Amino acid sequence: MSVLFLQASLIIFILVTLLWIYSISIKNVSIIDLFWGLGFVIVASFYSLMCEELNGRIILVWVLVSVWGLRLSIYLAWRNIGKGEDFRYQEFRRNYGPKRYWWFSYFQVFLLQGALIMLVSLPLLGVTENSKSANIGLIDYLGILIWLVGFAFEAGGDYQLAVFKKDPRNKGKVLTTGFLRYTRHPNYFGDAAVWWAYALFSIAAGSYWQIIGSLLMTILIVKVSGVDLLEKSLQNKKPSYQEYINKTSSFIPWFPKK
Repeated sequence: MSVLFLQASLIIFILVTLLWIYSISIKNVSIIDLFWGLGFVIVASFYSLMCEELNGRIILVWVLVSVWGLRLSIYLAWRNIGKGEDFRYQEFRRNYGPKRYWWFSYFQVFLLQGALIMLVSLPLLGVTENSKSANIGLIDYLGILIWLVGFAFEAGGDYQLAVFKKDPRNKGKVLTTGFLRYTRHPNYFGDAAVWWAYALFSIAAGSYWQIIGSLLMTILIVKVSGVDLLEKSLQNKKPSYQEYINKTSSFIPWFPKK
């Protein structure tokens, strides 16, 4: 593994450790969620700063990662601060016991997410370390297009859902318009699309195996902490959600069934 990757890993390790210490004092593990997007911005910024020779692709990817990561962290901060600990972490705290979860969370949550940030961000390392083709070409433009589509679905879906939930008349109802008319999880689809755009930038730079970071992100979104987990929760909370499932694509946007 490259020295650059190890240096970035050390920075993330220090930051998640400090976050863990702070989480103990406030008894809230949810603060790690706010760090998720910001962590990638820190990694991308470090790679760019340590790069011997900047080129258009490296600068482009840094800008796109910064826009995506800061938007996500700011949105989650606006949504979660003051709401208490997320139900997922509350369940972990009950299962493992409050007396030992304070140290167990360091490994289960903070170190794990730090490691995932480094693994998922491998395409960003690929863009920085390999400059076989520094000129922006067709693959890069395809990456920009996919990034724009993904960012629109992710940010647009979050905004539309936030506006919908703000209206008390919609309590218990399911949003079926806008981006959510075409996919039940526009934010997750958008997130995956953004990371496959970074994979294309890595390929354009001549780095190929690093796209496993984008594959890992997609698996996490679909099978681990994203779509499947949220689907189970929504089906229990909203009886009308099953009808929405029958009509609307789960992940990849498509026209609803009649």
